[in-house]
Amino acid sequence: MAVISLLTDFGDRDAFVGIMKGVIWKIAPQVQIADLTHWIEPQNVMHGALILGQSYAYFPEGSVHVAVVDPGVGTQRKAIAARIGKFFFVAPDNGLLTLPLEQSERLGEPIHVVELNEPRFWLPEVSKSFHGRDIFAPCAAHLATGVPLDEMGSRLDSSALVRVVIPKPQPIKGGWQAQILMVDVFGNLISNLTMDDLGGQAIRSVRIAGVSIEQFTRTFGEAPPGSLISMFDSSGYLSICVVNGNAQKQLNVRIGEPLEVITG
Repeated sequence: MAVISLLTDFGDRDAFVGIMKGVIWKIAPQVQIADLTHWIEPQNVMHGALILGQSYAYFPEGSVHVAVVDPGVGTQRKAIAARIGKFFFVAPDNGLLTLPLEQSERLGEPIHVVELNEPRFWLPEVSKSFHGRDIFAPCAAHLATGVPLDEMGSRLDSSALVRVVIPKPQPIKGGWQAQILMVDVFGNLISNLTMDDLGGQAIRSVRIAGVSIEQFTRTFGEAPPGSLISMFDSSGYLSICVVNGNAQKQLNVRIGEPLEVITG
């Protein structure tokens, strides 16, 4: 059975997500729909790209990932569909697919992209502000029923697609300069430094917002409640956390906050 995932910045107060599901099920009633998240920070394409990049590969091969964080809706930005490695994607061409593209390029996997410019796969009427309903949802449903990509639009060169620039950690004397990329629902501060960046080096301390964090742990349970710790999260990124608490509130920092990681 085909699987479609949905990632948006729509939240769940309004009917936007439910309407997209209705459009999909009218075309592909047997498809399974997974809500990846609808709480991407509004209009924050990088946030959407990061969450999609962390998540897409956990789905069955051939799944269709629909990503709609679309501040350029109704403008000249392209609507695209792609087969990237083992998965399909439907999204605006604004950088949301940056990480799947980079991953497949590193692995030498095939990438096949089209512009969604065949109106017969859209809804009959297309608004200027809700392409999630009018273009992306119906096109995803058609893909899930087996419509070939090349029937849905003109071929595009993947190297010409928009990419977001995701900041990379930089080596400094005695460690690394990194920054906070995301804050999760628990208030954990997720940086752009990974275990691979360290190359086996041990973390001695982390300095952020004028605070030096000396406790590096493997799990939350290794430190008492209320402790400020650093640890690698389930996706392999160094995170700043408060055990049973909220690191963002305690440190009063935002996305983009710099941190120094002292190693050795």
